[in-house]
Amino acid sequence: MILTPIVLRRLAIARSLGTPASLEAAIRRLGFVQADPIRSPARAQDLTLRHRVAGYRAGDLERAYARLAVEEDFFVNYGFLPHDIYHLMHPRSGLGRWPSPGKRKAEAVLGFVRERGRVHPREVDAHFAHGPVTNYWGGSSSATTHLLDHLHYRGLLRVVRRDGGIRVYEAQAHDEVALSLDQRRERLDRLLMVMVENYAPVPSPTLSWLANRLRIAAPQWQGDVRRSLARVKRRLRHERVEGLDWYFPDEPLHVETDDAVRLLAPFDPIVWDRRRFEAFWGWPYRFEAYTPAAKRQYGYYALPLLWRDAVIGWANVISKGGALQTDIGYVAGKRPRGRAFTIALEAELARMRVFLAGEPATPGPVEVAPRAAGTRP
Repeated sequence: MILTPIVLRRLAIARSLGTPASLEAAIRRLGFVQADPIRSPARAQDLTLRHRVAGYRAGDLERAYARLAVEEDFFVNYGFLPHDIYHLMHPRSGLGRWPSPGKRKAEAVLGFVRERGRVHPREVDAHFAHGPVTNYWGGSSSATTHLLDHLHYRGLLRVVRRDGGIRVYEAQAHDEVALSLDQRRERLDRLLMVMVENYAPVPSPTLSWLANRLRIAAPQWQGDVRRSLARVKRRLRHERVEGLDWYFPDEPLHVETDDAVRLLAPFDPIVWDRRRFEAFWGWPYRFEAYTPAAKRQYGYYALPLLWRDAVIGWANVISKGGALQTDIGYVAGKRPRGRAFTIALEAELARMRVFLAGEPATPGPVEVAPRAAGTRP
């Protein structure tokens, strides 16, 4: 088979979606589900899992989390991953100095959590009243939240559940295990392969970027990241397509597409890599939640609209009183002609309604306003 961007994008879709499974099985198959706190119309992790878990409803992950062999942690970004992958990264070391407000206060917070067992950040803040600090984006955050985040990243705390979307923590300790050089390399290579399996086919620049994320996910082995990248590349199939080098597991390339419409999360593995997105579909999707409203092209939380094997537009979705208000834009300036797309879109909006509110999967009131690329909501 001659490889083209169309063949590669069909492979990417088929590999990522698979067959709907249980919640824990879907997370295990993906290896990592990126999280995002914005709920528009649902959190990114829920929008990702709805396409891969049979009967999934918004909030199911949060409700089931304590019963799952799943952890929250930083990997590619912040998100959810299986226990065994999580433990490959810990204990983390080589982290350098503690950030503000410092190690002494962090140790005091850790002692408080150990004493209480499980704590909500509100309890910690009420006890210590650390005040604000400047966060990563230059804004102001609670110093308590900052300390809890760093204790969590260092593996000294874990998330046991969420209350209304807020993380509840407990203390933990990781066994210090002396690993041989081969064992360290095996762990690092496996972590990189989890990333590849989630996002393949992967353009070469993206694969290098993913490898560099291991410097944060497993800083204790950052000196071997380049060698791990070279080892993993040798295990993967390598093809050059239209001037771009691609890497992916060597597996059958003949995949079928269906007629479904799917509204994807901005961080869904199918669309997460913006470089790959443009190579596959020829237009530059952007996540614009943090872009000033006047400069947005697609909308506050635009969901890429996948039909068959093509992302042909985007949709901003709001749920009000069980009805969906849906502002849809199309790259071509208009919706596809014919009944096939209309039926598929109506079916996806019905599924979205059930996902958001648990209502029967029957057609309901939907406001659809088609727009062309380049027009602002």
